[in-house]
Amino acid sequence: MRIPLPSALTALTLFAVASLLHHVHNAEFLDHYPNMPAWLSPAMVYGAWLSATAIGVLGYWLRLPFLLIAYGGYGLGALAHYAVAPLSAHTPMMHLTIGLEAATAAALLIVVCSGTPDRGRWRRGIR
Repeated sequence: MRIPLPSALTALTLFAVASLLHHVHNAEFLDHYPNMPAWLSPAMVYGAWLSATAIGVLGYWLRLPFLLIAYGGYGLGALAHYAVAPLSAHTPMMHLTIGLEAATAAALLIVVCSGTPDRGRWRRGIR
């Protein structure tokens, strides 16, 4: 039995929302996130989200899978929080927002990569 995948637009939207949730939490509680660089500001966190999401939206709009793949890869980068501090140093809400961002990024990558071999699908429109 084949499991139907969500559309690229659905996966993109879910990831953008999950990513926004994580970035808002990160920006608003930046001083609580363990081992974050001192030079990082809330405005920089919001700017990172806006820049990354613009790349994802542009990739969808222009039907360029490599931009969507880059955007999804950026989302997996949320797991880097665990490279700079142990699991026990993070709050449950931190785990939730990091996990949602990474999971929805992975879903976007699965949807995009499952359609990439059929280049015609991307030219006609992402489903």
